[in-house]
Amino acid sequence: MRAGTLAATESSLGLGLPAVAGVLTAMEAGVPIPIPSDLVVLVLGERASAGRISVLAAAIVLEAVALAGTALLFLAARGPGRALLTRFGPRLGFTAARLNRATAVVERRGPAALAVGRGTPGLRTVTVVAAGGSNLSFRRALPPLVLGSSIFLQLHLVLGYLLGPAARDALEQAKGPVVVGLVVVALAGVVFWLLRRGRRAGSQAAAEACCPACLALGTLVPRAFGIEDLTPAGGGRSPGGAGT
Repeated sequence: MRAGTLAATESSLGLGLPAVAGVLTAMEAGVPIPIPSDLVVLVLGERASAGRISVLAAAIVLEAVALAGTALLFLAARGPGRALLTRFGPRLGFTAARLNRATAVVERRGPAALAVGRGTPGLRTVTVVAAGGSNLSFRRALPPLVLGSSIFLQLHLVLGYLLGPAARDALEQAKGPVVVGLVVVALAGVVFWLLRRGRRAGSQAAAEACCPACLALGTLVPRAFGIEDLTPAGGGRSPGGAGT
């Protein structure tokens, strides 16, 4: 019975990995899916460590996700999606003021800002949108953006792979408390972004990443690399509490 269950599970993975790839591509393309993308990749790494999928296949899929999702978001921000962004962007924290500041940063600092911004939790989407609205060509902007996306995704795959065995052991020994702990960590990440960025920009940042490592990077990296202007109001909140 156990062997049959294992075989069925392994057989279903042929459909599972493409489905995960589709969800992650939509996330990388800026579709507002209410699941932190870093958690999805961490689970993918855990499945690879359990032998349910090939870690090489997962890594290759994530490279395709990084390329496709980033290219789609860039083209949407430069093309017809620009009008939609102008109309609905402020509801997600992408106000005209913030995008203008972000566009100035990517034009001034060039490829380095694109790679760092795309790889930094809380700045990943706005960096691509700003690049799409800048004077940078698709050929010049895409490689550093994809590089930043790839680093973000692959690091979480490795992290999930390395921590997978410990996570499985913890779940087997204390399923209830561990699940509660994971929920608390995710909620703490959402609260952190909401307090730091405001309701609108904070919600968008929480959809990008909520693990503790991402929260630390999202706080430290902008200042360290001089890209604070990619954050709402230079890293703070507007007087009304909504991200700008």
